[in-house]
Amino acid sequence: MATARVMSAATNTSVSCLLLKKPFFSLNKKNPSCNNLCFNNTTKRVSKRLFSCRSIYNPGFQIKEEGQPETLDYRVYFLDSSDKKVSPWHDIPLHSGDGTFNFIVEIPKESSAKMEVATDEQFTPIKQDTKKGKLRYYPYNINWNYGLLPQTWEDPSLANAEHFNCVKWLSLFVVDVVEIGERRGKVGEILKIKPLAALAMIDEGELDWKIVAISLDDPRASLVNDIDGVEKHFPGTLTAIRDWFRDYKIPDGKPANKFGLGNKAANKDYALKVIMETNESWAKLVKRSVPAGELSLV
Repeated sequence: MATARVMSAATNTSVSCLLLKKPFFSLNKKNPSCNNLCFNNTTKRVSKRLFSCRSIYNPGFQIKEEGQPETLDYRVYFLDSSDKKVSPWHDIPLHSGDGTFNFIVEIPKESSAKMEVATDEQFTPIKQDTKKGKLRYYPYNINWNYGLLPQTWEDPSLANAEHFNCVKWLSLFVVDVVEIGERRGKVGEILKIKPLAALAMIDEGELDWKIVAISLDDPRASLVNDIDGVEKHFPGTLTAIRDWFRDYKIPDGKPANKFGLGNKAANKDYALKVIMETNESWAKLVKRSVPAGELSLV
């Protein structure tokens, strides 16, 4: 019989949603070269309305573990203040106020079990990824807290049609975060973060964004506000992140991943554009303006 354990998941956000009349900036831009990450030759688009969720009050969330860790049955569910299951992808707000965002830890730093939100299961719990029926592990520990931004979605059809001539976005993916703070998070923990940079990883021809961020609870958070601050206060970290994600599939006999944007990290403003655009894609998904396929919207 599966066991269940309930623990709090720290957050100070609500699940209230607003339709914002604030524009966001598209990633579309002219780029005559196709050497790295390529955009099609369309003009910059400004959306008139952005569906997004803002924090209003603090209901709190809890996580409920079912099954034993590192088994096929293990799941981490999220509960609201009335002990009802909610989706960490859909029901936890992206925004946490004051220009910061909610980040959900899937893989704690210095661990190797490949945990991820199950986007095709009801309530999208966190589980360990599998391949051919076997649990997946990274070949070595990841050195940072790794997880997702809720209420984001990398829509592959949008990317193919509007953004990139050379690559497409990975389907079924939310936006990933690499959190560089010193504290080791817990699976299912919700942290308030501020984005600092973005890496455009290209995995076998598919684009998979990595947002580099820091938890507001970190002692050095106030010192770091953009990519330059990362280089100053966390020297070598951006290169280490890029190299880790470049090489982690090599031990399994796969080629190294590549990176767009000149093989360099983009700054905070670019990261914010990625977040806002993928938030709008998620909004279209949950409003069923685009086909959901096998994705769970519950």
